[in-house]
Amino acid sequence: MNRTIATTLLSFAALAIAACAQPAKTDAAAKPAAETTPAVETKKIEKPAATAPEAKQAEKPAAPAPAPAAPAATPAAPTTPATPAPVAAAPTADAKVAFVKMTTNKGDIIIELDRVKAPISTENFLKYVNKGQYNGTVFHRVIKDFMIQGGGFDGTLTEKPTEAPIKNECTNGLSNARGTIAMARTNDPNSATAQFYINTVDNKMLDGRPGRPGYAVFGKVVDGMNTVDAIRAVKTGQKMANSRGGQGPMGDVPMETVEIIKVVEIPAPAMAPAAPAAK
Repeated sequence: MNRTIATTLLSFAALAIAACAQPAKTDAAAKPAAETTPAVETKKIEKPAATAPEAKQAEKPAAPAPAPAAPAATPAAPTTPATPAPVAAAPTADAKVAFVKMTTNKGDIIIELDRVKAPISTENFLKYVNKGQYNGTVFHRVIKDFMIQGGGFDGTLTEKPTEAPIKNECTNGLSNARGTIAMARTNDPNSATAQFYINTVDNKMLDGRPGRPGYAVFGKVVDGMNTVDAIRAVKTGQKMANSRGGQGPMGDVPMETVEIIKVVEIPAPAMAPAAPAAK
């Protein structure tokens, strides 16, 4: 009798263990972990060693040999040899420098671009120049003792479309000295497109340092700093602007429109000779 009860209890125990061994069912599959977007690293050029190249004056043609004397009876009419007109050198892609003329409603600015130390920024700027991107734009941000910035907005303060951003050349050895032109950008060092600025004072704090990318200088004003100074002196305030990020107020905007009428590439201009040193 006791042996029969024990056998029965063992049979129930075996059935219970077999039931517990069945795998548990899950209601839903595990969800994948959410993707994360890497944060954009935000970070910030060296003093220019460049000097304006000496302008070479055109050589004068040699004086022509005197014509032989004509017979007394029928003197030949004297002829004057034509002086060849000087031919301006056209801009060349392999030149060490390039020049542009920026015509504004405050005057002209002649800028020399450094193709050797800043080839990426220079060719990017010339690309926008030669397709007329800057014609009809404005200097939209002016801070008197800092810089004047333009090239991005039209006369209605609507931002113009641009091409892809370029690589930052802030380590090219050119510094943000007064009169230099550099690329404007966002906190992303490699975000410069069409906007540029001209330094109105020495701004060495914009130069790059180890671990802090700066702002890439790519040329300098060689004529027309009086125009730059006229622009830096305008009264500024806040205006509504239409950027690609939406409409909103923008500060340090000239209260009077400072228009960039056109920008064109030009041959190397003749530089004024240096004044003789005082004795």
